[in-house]
Amino acid sequence: MKRTRTRLADGRELLYFAADGEAVPAPPDPRQLPPVSTASQLRWDPLLGEWVMMASHRQNRTFMPARDDCPLCPSSDGRQTEIPAPEYTVAIFENRFPSLSTGAHLDDVDVRHPLVDVRPGYGRCEVVCFTSDHNARFADLTPEQARLVVDAWADRTAELSELDGVEQVFCFESRGREIGVTLSHPHGQIYAYPFVTPRTRRMLDVARDYRERTGRDLHDDVVAAERDAGVRVIAETAHWVAFVPAAARWPVEVHIHPLRRVRTIPELDDAERDDFATLYLDILRRFDRLYDAPLPYISAWHQAPVGDDEGLSRLHLQLFSIRRSADKLKYLAGSESGMHAFITDVLPEDVAQRLREV
Repeated sequence: MKRTRTRLADGRELLYFAADGEAVPAPPDPRQLPPVSTASQLRWDPLLGEWVMMASHRQNRTFMPARDDCPLCPSSDGRQTEIPAPEYTVAIFENRFPSLSTGAHLDDVDVRHPLVDVRPGYGRCEVVCFTSDHNARFADLTPEQARLVVDAWADRTAELSELDGVEQVFCFESRGREIGVTLSHPHGQIYAYPFVTPRTRRMLDVARDYRERTGRDLHDDVVAAERDAGVRVIAETAHWVAFVPAAARWPVEVHIHPLRRVRTIPELDDAERDDFATLYLDILRRFDRLYDAPLPYISAWHQAPVGDDEGLSRLHLQLFSIRRSADKLKYLAGSESGMHAFITDVLPEDVAQRLREV
């Protein structure tokens, strides 16, 4: 993999990723841009024991521009975008409207609450452009292109994990207007958090309790049970298994686990990365064939926190959609939103069967 590093007009970092030997033009950014906001802050929720990120400047971020105004397409014909190059394979840059920033600072913030700590919203938010083709989907990539994205995720995970104050790196993709996507160009994001996220903390606590009670690894046992049962397995390869979890929360939900115990994306070897690219494309294409229109989805990598020294974490990807039928969406109603107690309308075994059939 070839990586080329440059800067945008406002100082944000931009990286191009390409196959070895591929030419990577990296022209300068000629735009005149205002400074990026560094006003993000964290506030401690004393009732849940969680950090909440606040970034009021994001209210004015770009929202579903026309195709000709897409900021993630290559620059061309005198129109300058976030990517100055006339073409690219994979491009990653710091978000212009970040929830977290390495330059975050507080200016006389006083919430007048003794139990609510306030800190600068330190961290980093990056945008990952999977392809320069505005009309493509991740599922349209070749295995070689998908593998390059995996390598880029690995590169960014390793580098961001080295930043002082970063505790967790999260690579993800949100696709579809129904999910809340604000740009239609195929892209994902990477968040480098200054804390361990609530979901990861909960998973670590459950895994720790399981180990203390049984002396066994929870992730190993979950994967083994799904493989033994077989009824929810969508596909299995030499290095990975994809299945609908037995207690799936979402109408369409698939978890993809490596068969070897791995903590982060950078730890995957070449064979595992190649194998994942092929399997992941297969699962995404099954998602898009389930109904007449492509499924809106969130694809979320779960990696070990930077400071995880207990060996409780296991790398895996959770892919899920809010579409519960061809013309209906799953809304987080009273029980889900108010109590985070999920109610699912479909059985995991039925979803698995349908995904296998398509």
